[in-house]
Amino acid sequence: MLITLEETIAKINEGKILHIAADGSLLDKLPKGKWIGGTTPYFISDIGGILTKDKLFVDEIDYGEDINICTYGKYNVFQVVEECYENGLAIMIMPYGSQVATKYAKEAPEVEELLMHPTVGWISGFDLNTGGEAKVYDGTTAASYTDKAVVMYVKLPENKSAMINMLNIFTDDKTDPIIRFYDNELSAKKCTVNGQEVDFAQYIEKKGIDSKLPLVADHNGAYINTSIKSMENGTVSFYAPVFKDVEYRFATPVKDYATQFKKIIDEAGAKDPVFSCNCILNYLYGELEGKKTPPYTGPVTFGEVAYQLLNQTLVYCEILG
Repeated sequence: MLITLEETIAKINEGKILHIAADGSLLDKLPKGKWIGGTTPYFISDIGGILTKDKLFVDEIDYGEDINICTYGKYNVFQVVEECYENGLAIMIMPYGSQVATKYAKEAPEVEELLMHPTVGWISGFDLNTGGEAKVYDGTTAASYTDKAVVMYVKLPENKSAMINMLNIFTDDKTDPIIRFYDNELSAKKCTVNGQEVDFAQYIEKKGIDSKLPLVADHNGAYINTSIKSMENGTVSFYAPVFKDVEYRFATPVKDYATQFKKIIDEAGAKDPVFSCNCILNYLYGELEGKKTPPYTGPVTFGEVAYQLLNQTLVYCEILG
């Protein structure tokens, strides 16, 4: 829910356990307490998509028996799998463009232990119109970081469990060419298309491919997006890494972004998500300002975490039992 600074401070002082998203100017004013936070001025709220630097989006963590908050750098970020509760949920926030986020993005799919521990979260960002610095906050010290991940571990009751899911409006056309890359990278100059090496930027331009469409990889029926960040000087840069030997295709164009989103939301049938975040690219390309996506409310993010880093995706978590 979107609330004022004064209301947020009151909840912290009451000892509430909180997950908070807001502009850094507000997060900087919060006292120490049982909370973690990340920067973004974009939100999907009960009144629709909104850009605001006057309010904070606050989730109360009232479903856990205990919590623990830790911070990690790029060298120990995968310690997250060692410190999870046996039955719990890890909520992770990482700053956009940080080395720790890059490390996690490139290597998380290879860390099999992650799949044993429900891990959800997001990449913090900033106002795209004015620029800024992406930060995360450890509420126990009220310290902010531009180069660390902050994780809240939530211990769940024995009769409860966390289920993480994602909503993706994109699929592929199996008749389209297969694209492969040479390494796990956040940018590429060369790739193969149906086995033939090509200059990737030239290929996109010659084929007239809309760079708003992500590359998609079919993981046993679940489509994982890799979105294009930029094309400059013959290099195609991505918001999340491409992976070696994975088969990619460009997503099939979506005629009505907002309508398609509503369709997959209705089909998902989530009842009461305790956490939700939606990608900034969905917000922009889907023109979600002023539009509601019930029951999903939360920060609009520069990347989503559902075990691994995702793009152009809505991620949510439900507590079952």
